[in-house]
Amino acid sequence: MLTVIGEALVDEVVSDTAPRRSHPGGSPLNVAVGVARLGRPVQFVGRFGSDANGALIAEHLRANSVLTAFAADDLPTSVATAVLDPAGGARYTFDLEWQLPDLAANLPALLDGTTMLHTGSIAAMLAPGAGHVFRAVERARASATISYDPNCRPSIITDVSYAREQAEKFVALADVVKASDEDLQWLYPDESPESSARRWLAAGPSLVVVTRGSRGPWAVAAAGDCAVAAPTVTVTDTVGAGDSFMSALLVGLMDRELDGGARRSNLARIGLRDLEELLFFAARAAAITVSRAGANPPYRSELS
Repeated sequence: MLTVIGEALVDEVVSDTAPRRSHPGGSPLNVAVGVARLGRPVQFVGRFGSDANGALIAEHLRANSVLTAFAADDLPTSVATAVLDPAGGARYTFDLEWQLPDLAANLPALLDGTTMLHTGSIAAMLAPGAGHVFRAVERARASATISYDPNCRPSIITDVSYAREQAEKFVALADVVKASDEDLQWLYPDESPESSARRWLAAGPSLVVVTRGSRGPWAVAAAGDCAVAAPTVTVTDTVGAGDSFMSALLVGLMDRELDGGARRSNLARIGLRDLEELLFFAARAAAITVSRAGANPPYRSELS
């Protein structure tokens, strides 16, 4: 079982060339859905309201066979407005409620059977929920492989020093880290993303992956570093592309039986051939996502 902890929200996508669209989203939710579509059992630990947007999220999770840990609450469902530029790139603004006060009490049951735990994005940055998530990751690490994606949102967390501190706390607990080159350039403007990734690798993870848009992903592990080219596709929009990449990366690791706390030492010995295959698999998943509207990750059959 893979457990994903983080935010769920509704993406309102706005562009000059198409009608306004509403999609269930939030980086961790997208990762959970992507994992389920690739055939792995997954539970989502997050919150959403009992309003119309919350009903949209609940139905999306149910339709994709994602288990949910918490019922809808009385707070408004979070909303992200994504304004698309002519090339399909997204600029976000947010209306958020992020807290998980019941997480600590329910954590033993939630972690039962969990061999891999993923978190990141707003969930690991925005108080008060970020504190709940960090304590959950600390506890989970004894029995589960940890993955983390900072997925920085400077429009929400404007203090880069705070964001850097938060990211480094989670990186130190993680086995697998994925970040975009934009994330790393914002967090560490005075060095290259690859250099920042190498420093993160030295802090504890076994694998650090950097997505670089059309340049394709690059990764570094104890065995060395490698990169693959991004597949050539016509871009509809980039909403959810990084999350599809993250989902496929995690499933690729699970397919190789490198997940789980008992197999952490195997992950530390990952070789360059496996690493290249993982990057290629994840890049194909992201390419399919950018070729269609919204956070719509591929099914396993589309990657076969």
